[in-house]
Amino acid sequence: MWVALFYPHLDSNTPKYYLCKMYYFIEDLQPLYQDVQSSGLFDDSKFFPDSTPKRNPKNILADYSLKKTARDFDLLDFLNQNFEFPADSIMAYSHSANSVEQHITSLWDHLTRVPATTVEIESTLINLPYPYVVPGGRFREIYYWDSYFTMLGLMITGKKDLAWSMVKNFEWLIHRFGFIPNGNRTYYLSRSQPPFFALMVDLLCHQNLTEMAAFLPAIETEYNFWMSNRLVQMPDGEYLNQYWDDKQQPRPEAWLEDTHLAHQSKRKPEEVWLQLRAAAESGWDFSSRWFENPLLFSTIQTTSIVPVDLNCLLHFIETTLYRIHQHIGNHTTADAYQNRSNQRKMAIQKYFWSENDGFFFDFNLKNQCKSTSKTLAAAFPLFFFIASEEQASKTAQLLEKEFLQPGGFVTTVTKSGQQWDAPNGWPPLQWIVYKGLRNYKMDHLAAEARQRWIALNENVFTTTGKMMEKYNVEDLSLPAGGGEYPNQDGFGWTNGVYLALKAN
Repeated sequence: MWVALFYPHLDSNTPKYYLCKMYYFIEDLQPLYQDVQSSGLFDDSKFFPDSTPKRNPKNILADYSLKKTARDFDLLDFLNQNFEFPADSIMAYSHSANSVEQHITSLWDHLTRVPATTVEIESTLINLPYPYVVPGGRFREIYYWDSYFTMLGLMITGKKDLAWSMVKNFEWLIHRFGFIPNGNRTYYLSRSQPPFFALMVDLLCHQNLTEMAAFLPAIETEYNFWMSNRLVQMPDGEYLNQYWDDKQQPRPEAWLEDTHLAHQSKRKPEEVWLQLRAAAESGWDFSSRWFENPLLFSTIQTTSIVPVDLNCLLHFIETTLYRIHQHIGNHTTADAYQNRSNQRKMAIQKYFWSENDGFFFDFNLKNQCKSTSKTLAAAFPLFFFIASEEQASKTAQLLEKEFLQPGGFVTTVTKSGQQWDAPNGWPPLQWIVYKGLRNYKMDHLAAEARQRWIALNENVFTTTGKMMEKYNVEDLSLPAGGGEYPNQDGFGWTNGVYLALKAN
């Protein structure tokens, strides 16, 4: 059924009444859902959850119950009769005749989605009120933290209005659900992603606090989500934040993979699924960063890890809320946020900085000590000006010695076979490290890393005509690998970071 929802918090350009469907969850299609996901009919577990029923799911299930035991029953034929499948299971965006900049400029239109004027009632896609950019390939919906890095490129190519539309979509999601989901799919409604919304607002408003104040309710609502649902107490009583997920079952978009891993781990399946989902909220899905044994995926323990990057992001939200409240004259509230940000900064220094190693690490709650996993998350305190000059210098030395590769910075120093580990480099982290180094005037290392990453992007584009989701930064003759799916092209955040680095 259709329902009319009134959103008075949105601006005057938003329709006063926005039609949205009663949300549909792919898990409601049991037992058909599980039968399809376990059948091996589709190479990608995400393909069926992204399909759209052609009629009422209850009727489809009733028919399935009657027909599935027939001797001549064909599951694929039944699915084709009852579902519309995505046209682009893996889309290719090749324009090798153009320059990278021309390719990206033309690609924005291919990656842009507009609000549906009529929406099927039964779909996992959450229709949004404004246009937005998807990453590309199997990622057919908006993704939270991806979008910040995509916006960097939109701003450079004269598409500021589209970037604004994306911010207003995230504002809508916050007011609709109380937080920003991983992406605009119902199967993502149990988790978020790294909280970049305040950074998006800061980027588009150019730190104009009067403009930023219009987004104060949304920024505060998102902050309260993290403080109410993702809080963890540290050994000495301080409170920091971690990644989590509110469900303990296989992810629909990776049902087969999650089911197999839970079986292999010999742990309680619900425990494994929680750890996988929490890692998916981090955006680093998957990395040895979350493993008890760095080389053994089945030892994943995400909720035992307090992440340095997440807490730097929340520190930025606290300082943003302080600045806005101070600007509009709410001095008592401003002081409270300033106190929180100061406390968090001290906790970041206390729990994440290792003087012996000269590097920032996550904190392992189970072992009550710093993690031993070296990762590019260590650059977030530099990106947000949380590190001291001495800490930044030592961090840069280790980044240059152990992380800088021929194609840019490698994500971790561990070769686990996971996509967020060596030998892969990822666009968002290249930007975080680059800006972090520039913040502390380490321009030579920043420029060298920038040149290597841009050259790698351009060389792969010359060869393939594509911008890829991730890159092998160690062996430039090989593509990036690992993970639950093939390397995707398109690609939203790659385009954005490339353009931003070229412009800096």
